[in-house]
Amino acid sequence: MDTIKKDSLRLQLDRSAVLRSNIKRYYIYVVLALIVFVFSVVKLDQGSLFDRGQFLNPDSIINLLRSAVPILTVSAAFTLLMISGYIDLSVGSAMSLSAVVFSWMILNGFSFLPALFITAIVGSGLGFINGYLVMKLRITPVIATLVTLSLFKGIALLIVPDGLSAIKGSADKPMPAFINFYARKDVFLGLPAAFWVAVLLIIILIIVQRKTILGKYATAIGGNRLAAELSGINTVKIVWLLYIIVGIFAALAGTARASYMSLGDPLSGDGMETDCIIAVLLGGTAFSGGEGSVAKTIIGALIIVCVTIGLMTVIPAYWQTVAKGSVLVAAVVLNHLLVREKIKA
Repeated sequence: MDTIKKDSLRLQLDRSAVLRSNIKRYYIYVVLALIVFVFSVVKLDQGSLFDRGQFLNPDSIINLLRSAVPILTVSAAFTLLMISGYIDLSVGSAMSLSAVVFSWMILNGFSFLPALFITAIVGSGLGFINGYLVMKLRITPVIATLVTLSLFKGIALLIVPDGLSAIKGSADKPMPAFINFYARKDVFLGLPAAFWVAVLLIIILIIVQRKTILGKYATAIGGNRLAAELSGINTVKIVWLLYIIVGIFAALAGTARASYMSLGDPLSGDGMETDCIIAVLLGGTAFSGGEGSVAKTIIGALIIVCVTIGLMTVIPAYWQTVAKGSVLVAAVVLNHLLVREKIKA
């Protein structure tokens, strides 16, 4: 009789463990589906409840994916850095500075590809600076990247001419029309080149995380840096490289934003660091490092975009920040529960 009870209890525990594992694996997809469903059927601004809205029609989906390019690009690289146990709070300012630099070059006669290439180099330099502060000078990542957040934003504001709010064309010197090509002109399935470049970069990072030494080393460093160093991993070079990758991806996101807006706004990346953190935490990446998924972060980023766009038609503007803050709190709590569950296991 005792044996039967023990077997029954063991079976219940096994089922419970399987259930928890499935929840952890698939919850992010359920959350995205629920958010899309809610915003598709609710239009509170028009007083109609459960009346099919305009959130899920083809044009809205295309516009949503276009606007998602910057966060999809940045959050993918951000995930690898956080898996290693480090963070970069300057990604928004790096994105803004890159948008300003890119727009300035286009306005002053550079063709698109050289401007894009040089902007990517600028982004790698910004990442190099962050890596140097954190890995060589051993400044706490939060402090170091808060400093560079202000530095990069200040440089972006200095580049913009006095009396203007952004790098943009004028009657005497119009912005070349081809700046729109990258992020606005349809090239495939109604989506621009910037979106497909972002998809390609995301696929590359997913492969890097799952199949390459860089991804494995990042996970090992985040799990236990001392053990990683004792096993022969050069943690300084690996994390420094990850900071450079984040800088490059932030620069590419900045070019996409500048192309979409046809100008270089020194404030265009404000809040990107918060959105990236929310997306990464929603995707299940541990804030302390050692575990994470680029693919799930992308789902988390889509959730952020859906919430941001959906809230524009549901609640007043001054409540939208509160709502996004609530999402951040929920992401932190959910991430904490998942990590605690892992520790218990």
